[in-house]
Amino acid sequence: MDTKDSNGNILEDGDTVHVIKDLKVKGMSKTLKRGNPIKNIRLTNDPDQVECRIGKSQIVLKASFLKKV
Repeated sequence: MDTKDSNGNILEDGDTVHVIKDLKVKGMSKTLKRGNPIKNIRLTNDPDQVECRIGKSQIVLKASFLKKV
């Protein structure tokens, strides 16, 4: 199964993506702002989720909130 972003582009390991809306992340004091670039994503077994590192935290985001650069 392919993991697709909000525009339908296929995501791969190591891609850089942008967040398309402000996201409040549980367990973090910061909010991910719209347009924030995230580098080196990793795909998970679930085609709707990607794993990424923000600062020192490792989080899982829904692919529908991301846009490939």
